[in-house]
Amino acid sequence: MASNWMIYGANGYTGHLLASEAKRQGLNPILGGRNPAAVHALGSLLGLECRIFDLDEQARAREVLADIAVVVHCAGPFSATSAPMLDACLASATHYVDITGEIGVFEAARQRDTQARELGLVVCPGVGFDVIPSDCLATCLHQALPDACDLALGFDSGSGLSPGTAKTSVEGLKFGGKVRRAGVITDVPLGYKRRSINFGRGEKPAVTIPWGDVSTAYHSTGIGNIEVYLTTPPAIAILMRLIDPLRGLLGLNAVQNWLKGLIGRKVKGPDAQARERQRTWLWGEARNAAGQVRTARLQTANGYEVTVHGALLAVRHLLDYQGPGGYFTPSRLFGARCIEQLPGSGRIEIE
Repeated sequence: MASNWMIYGANGYTGHLLASEAKRQGLNPILGGRNPAAVHALGSLLGLECRIFDLDEQARAREVLADIAVVVHCAGPFSATSAPMLDACLASATHYVDITGEIGVFEAARQRDTQARELGLVVCPGVGFDVIPSDCLATCLHQALPDACDLALGFDSGSGLSPGTAKTSVEGLKFGGKVRRAGVITDVPLGYKRRSINFGRGEKPAVTIPWGDVSTAYHSTGIGNIEVYLTTPPAIAILMRLIDPLRGLLGLNAVQNWLKGLIGRKVKGPDAQARERQRTWLWGEARNAAGQVRTARLQTANGYEVTVHGALLAVRHLLDYQGPGGYFTPSRLFGARCIEQLPGSGRIEIE
């Protein structure tokens, strides 16, 4: 069996962090991407092999991945890149993981379950901050309250944004909010619901966001009603509702290109000192029909540090993997408390 693994999109902000940490740990990935200058520059810096290919060229992608056991896909926007990378991985007998947080990408990957099972290959999107910590909270809450019918998750983070994450957020504006109701992903306005949440350092205002757990927490727990919250000042939450009717304009190519150009010029991603300083607090709440409630809290390292070490957890797991294929959420593949293995993470505490 192949023992090589690849970071595709290695020259991006998160890909670069992942490649550097992997090299430091002696894991020595092959660096992949479509930008020869940027990928080879990183390869020269780290002393790692590079392979240049475009996902639109499927024959070339399958050829390049023929000796690769695991791909960590880091090249967003995943709404455009996940499907062709998955096609190439399934055709070349390569396990697929990525660092997406996009609901549509999770749901599309879930549709590959039967094919992946037949091939004995793992498909596990979201092996970073999206969504390992919150997925673990969801599963632990379900274990604590097995008949829960409502699940709320949320996080309080100062992790900052990389250029890629910021651009993905801009792309998502046109789709509005998302929650799950009676098992079905449901469209809601931006800033749909607000509540005050104690994430572990006092009450803070929060608002619903279309986070990946609207997809993944359902597949991990079977709980039919799911909402995800982010700490947000009330004025910003109100602004979200006010701009919701303008989502059609925000989706226009000219507006999208202008916003992404602005991000490209202004957003660089947090540096090492900022990542060390900016930790994350997570919260979850499960409720059953009788009104019983269980609450969970967790503190982790900066979101980008969680992503780097979560991806490396996935690589180690899959390079030695002997289990069945199929679509997995992180908690189903690595265990309900796998977040506790990552540097900087505390324990999940359930009340």
